[in-house]
Amino acid sequence: MFGRREPVPFAFLAEADRFRSNVTPPPRQRSSVSQMAGRWLLGLTIVAGLVGSLVLGMPALSTPSDTQTQQSQASQGR
Repeated sequence: MFGRREPVPFAFLAEADRFRSNVTPPPRQRSSVSQMAGRWLLGLTIVAGLVGSLVLGMPALSTPSDTQTQQSQASQGR
């Protein structure tokens, strides 16, 4: 009747290609306005935190280029 198939460790995997469900899942609920606003607010807060940390962290990472290098008096021979 059926051709020989390779042995599969789990029988349900072999049966999965023949099984088709006639039950449709329920439709997804639409998000309410407050849920959508909350998601936007959370996303905006995360982006603002990343931008703020970048703005505050950049001066600490940059090297001062306009200041003259300071030398100690001992290195100048005084």
